[in-house]
Amino acid sequence: MSALSNFNFSGKKALIRVDFNVPLNAAFQITDDTRMRAAVPTIQKVLHDGGSVILMSHLGRPKEGPTDKYSLKHILHHLIKLLNGTTVKFASDCIGNEAVNDAETLQPGEVLLLENLRFYKEEEKGDVAFAKKLASLGDVYVNDAFGTAHRAHASTAVIAQFFEPAHKMFGLLMNAEVANAEKVMHDASTPFTAILGGAKVSDKILIIEMLLNKANNIIIGGGMAYTFLRAQGHPIGTSICEYDKLDLANELIKKAAEKGVKLFIPVDSVVADRFAADANTQIVDNDNIPDNWMGLDIGEKSITLFSDVIKNSKTILWNGPMGVFEMEKFQNGTKAIALAIAEATKQGAFSLIGGGDSVAAINQFDLVDQVSYVSTGGGALLEYFEGKELPGIAAIRNV
Repeated sequence: MSALSNFNFSGKKALIRVDFNVPLNAAFQITDDTRMRAAVPTIQKVLHDGGSVILMSHLGRPKEGPTDKYSLKHILHHLIKLLNGTTVKFASDCIGNEAVNDAETLQPGEVLLLENLRFYKEEEKGDVAFAKKLASLGDVYVNDAFGTAHRAHASTAVIAQFFEPAHKMFGLLMNAEVANAEKVMHDASTPFTAILGGAKVSDKILIIEMLLNKANNIIIGGGMAYTFLRAQGHPIGTSICEYDKLDLANELIKKAAEKGVKLFIPVDSVVADRFAADANTQIVDNDNIPDNWMGLDIGEKSITLFSDVIKNSKTILWNGPMGVFEMEKFQNGTKAIALAIAEATKQGAFSLIGGGDSVAAINQFDLVDQVSYVSTGGGALLEYFEGKELPGIAAIRNV
């Protein structure tokens, strides 16, 4: 049982750092509420005990202080809906008189949503005085924001020093995130297959290095596959490529061979004559990509190859899409990989989906309920797998 599960919040004000950094469209409607839904169980636990909840979050990256576009008021009604009509009040500031008064008058069973923390530069600077003002609003500090656990911000790490050890803890989401990440890191059933996509090898160097000591199979897809292909001497047309990372790609291929890790690189591609949803396309082998054409998805042979590896795996980590899945012509590879992961999970594999684009894909293809765990942390999950100590976790663990 976690500290939160064992704690009785009756009569207590729980100051909970959540990650409500959700995408909004032009009409300020939430297009993906995964992170909000993930925080609900922790909030409900406090309310069920007879406590009250004060929520802290950021939204977007406001540069010039308070900006309507980044106000958390836009998510208020959806939060009320997720909490089944619970009274949710909104403070138009996260510190100052209004926040203090609203927190003091908050009744058991009620929720107070504070305005965007990042309207103050002190949040990202990890300012101690700012953290102390936030801390004064609650009796107990709960960090349930895995998505920002890799940031040493005022509300994610610095604030913890103002609470006694028994009065600071992880939320249910944070506990689940860490437990599932550790299962993959330290207790993976084999064969363990890691699927890495996305545009740049440079973003994934450290996690690839770590996985070379953990995984049996590493599948490379997305834009970064073309850096590996070019490194091996293949023509890649106008496909995205980090030409300054060719030696590194060859080094990783060599290391994988030395460690007995099977590294799978796409053998064919869906190529396009330009980067556009209505581009002309063809499927070609990856030793035959024409000049002036770019690879924007994996081809059918690669799908078959990768799917077979995935379906024979017992542990699966997926971080990054196989192609530009936001465009219908180039989503087939990512969708096929998602379906293969769902099939493997059905056969008993443990599957962890992490990283914003992989999560978006799993949601888009309506497969959330067919994988083991969908992480809410992109950068945080990567840094955790890279072996880094996350400030948001250390602030509570290292008491």
